[in-house]
Amino acid sequence: MYETIKNILKKYEETIRYLICGVLTVIVNTVLYLLLAVFLEDIIANTISFFLSVLFAYFTNSIFVFRTPVSKETFFKFFGMRIGTLVIDNGGMWLLLSMNVNKLFSKCAVNIIIIVLNYIFSKFWIFKTRKDENK
Repeated sequence: MYETIKNILKKYEETIRYLICGVLTVIVNTVLYLLLAVFLEDIIANTISFFLSVLFAYFTNSIFVFRTPVSKETFFKFFGMRIGTLVIDNGGMWLLLSMNVNKLFSKCAVNIIIIVLNYIFSKFWIFKTRKDENK
C-alpha cells in the first residue's frame, strides 16, 4: 500500500506541485482582489491583483513546479499567456458579477477555469524542456 501511494505521488509529482503553487497563487490573487475591491472598482481591483499574482506565479512555477531557470524568455512567454487569460478572468468576473453572483464565489469559479488553462500553456509551451520534447 505504501509503495503504491509512493509510486502515484512520484508519477504525478509535477502536477501535485503545480496544484499546490496554483492554490497559493489563487489565494494571493483572491486576497489581493478582496482587499483592493474595498477601495477600487471590481474590474480594476481584479486587474491589479491579477498582475501581482502573475509575478508570484511565474517564480513559483519556474522554480518549484517545472524546475526551469528563470529567464527573460520564459517570463515574457508566461506574462503574455497570462494577459490572454486576464481577458477570460475579467470577462468571467464581469459576467458573474452582472448576474449578481457573490464576489468570492465568482472569483473562485473563474479561477478554476484559469488554473486549467494556465497549466496546459505552462506545461506544453512556456516551461517545455528538451526532456519533454523527447517524450
